[in-house]
Amino acid sequence: MDLYSLTISEVRDLLDKKEISAIDLVNSIYQRIDVVEEKVRAFITITKDKAVKMANDAQKKINLAETQNTLPLLGIPIAIKDNICTKGVRTTCASKILYNFVPPYESTVTSRLIEQGYILVGKTNMDEFGMGSSTENSAFHVTKNPWWLDRIPGGSSGGSAAAVAAGECIAALGSDTGGSIRQPAALCGVVGLKPTYGRISRYGLVAFASSLDQIGSITKDVRDAAIVMNIISGHDACDSTSAPIPVPDFTAVLGKDINGMRIGIPKQYFIEGMDEEVEMSVKEAIKKFELLGAIPVDVSLPHTGYAVATYYVLATSEASSNLARYDGVKYGFRAKGKDLMDMYMNTRAQGFGAEVKRRIMLGTYALSSGYYEAYYKKAQHVRTLIKKDFEDAFQKADVIVTPTSPTAAFKIGEKTADPLQMYLSDIFTISVNLAGVPGISIPCGFTSNNLPIGLQLIGRHFDEETILKAAYAYEQVTGWHRRKPGL
Repeated sequence: MDLYSLTISEVRDLLDKKEISAIDLVNSIYQRIDVVEEKVRAFITITKDKAVKMANDAQKKINLAETQNTLPLLGIPIAIKDNICTKGVRTTCASKILYNFVPPYESTVTSRLIEQGYILVGKTNMDEFGMGSSTENSAFHVTKNPWWLDRIPGGSSGGSAAAVAAGECIAALGSDTGGSIRQPAALCGVVGLKPTYGRISRYGLVAFASSLDQIGSITKDVRDAAIVMNIISGHDACDSTSAPIPVPDFTAVLGKDINGMRIGIPKQYFIEGMDEEVEMSVKEAIKKFELLGAIPVDVSLPHTGYAVATYYVLATSEASSNLARYDGVKYGFRAKGKDLMDMYMNTRAQGFGAEVKRRIMLGTYALSSGYYEAYYKKAQHVRTLIKKDFEDAFQKADVIVTPTSPTAAFKIGEKTADPLQMYLSDIFTISVNLAGVPGISIPCGFTSNNLPIGLQLIGRHFDEETILKAAYAYEQVTGWHRRKPGL
């Protein structure tokens, strides 16, 4: 049995029955990493020594009968995106400017995982500071798609998605600012859940765009996504944007009937230029929902066409402010200079990559005197209209169904020379972040050359239960999530 290929719930059962140990599981994961990591390159930092110690500690707890089934993630090897702080473990955001940064504190989400007794496999590669859709903007290396090694895995959580798809961990955490969990999950054939903004604490998440960033999970199936959500959700006094909303048991809705559920289909998401195989797979998925008793309804999200422009004004503006702290004084990389100002300029020039510099300049321009009203303020107005579109659509629908990405994974280097084309990769995911609503991507098919296709389900604010219920119902009557890349 290849333990690395199992889901959280499958592994939990084996651990609780004492059929395997946490040590066996960790050994299986690192043996798999030894075989495939050189090809996939999903990690920046691999924490094997720490993982072995954590596995030994977890096994001691498993051996105590009274702990069985009370800690769902006890002994489970999980990878963490490298912009989520892990105390004592290097956290780089895939940037030269943080290449040697070791956080003195733990993020809230990893603190909650530690309370469970999880095992940290390592820190996964990403686009620098989360700025990208392909994981080609890392200062360290390019991550490859496990299905086709000449293709991108998506981004910015491409390392997390690739690690899960390749069996280099049982599950992973990522962050999603404009689709950075859902898009790579779609392109790697796994499940990616971006919760409602405020559902999960951002404390310890290195900020890109604070009003858009949200931590979420990348897993092998929908049940695992619900299990992880149960653990990492909830109010946190350390994060002022964390919502004091009760956390339900997300696994309780799985397997419930979706007969009569209204599935909204927005015409704005089936656009000219979308890959024909993607469109066909999504429409076939909608037919599956109908067979399950769901009712398709037409909905309109009329301001969708403005979402990309709105996002890139707001996200870059917030980034230009958030990234001002990296000056070579307090932590991270420091370049030499003849005086203080020269050191600042050299540090930022050498420490940031091209895409980060591009977005800082865009954001600084949008916030500058004389342009604030024309760009930033107008973008905030349009963001409100996009949020209102979703509120109106959810008057008619319980869930909105769309493609996750307009295409399957494209070739490495194919879009690096054209930033605008790269930005359009997130056209179907960006609106979800602007509105702050939850979204999940699940596998719904493959192209003729065996590349995964993702289906996105969008829900009302703090209604992750409905999208998980719908996603699970679809998953149970299809087998797409069970297919594995032939590495």
